[in-house]
Amino acid sequence: MDQEKKIILFDGVCNLCNSSVLFVIKRDSKDRFRFTALQETIGQTYLKRYDIDPSETDSIILISNGKAYTKSSAALNIAKYLTGGWPLLYGFMIVPKFIRNWVYDYIAKNRYKWYGKKESCMIPTPELKAKFL
Repeated sequence: MDQEKKIILFDGVCNLCNSSVLFVIKRDSKDRFRFTALQETIGQTYLKRYDIDPSETDSIILISNGKAYTKSSAALNIAKYLTGGWPLLYGFMIVPKFIRNWVYDYIAKNRYKWYGKKESCMIPTPELKAKFL
């Protein structure tokens, strides 16, 4: 596995999370990201390796340069590498983490109610399969 690739762990049954993965793939012009669902074996391996409790963080995690970013820090660090104006969102890192994570947690807590939930993890199309671990 290329050490330069950043790994995004996501909730594979969450419609919002799946839409977010597709959003990132479309804006990942330099092919920096790889993806795996938290529910998959490899996702579970990363959770253990970085000592992340899935009951505390169950929506999105970014593994980059040997460090795990969770919640709003993960989302903003991902935005930094997307095409278009999305890297500007990284400026929100100046907002105290407890405020950023409060907003993030509110959305994460309501994501199934607002966006729905799948019965099983997304199965990538053949074209997207190379982006998944």
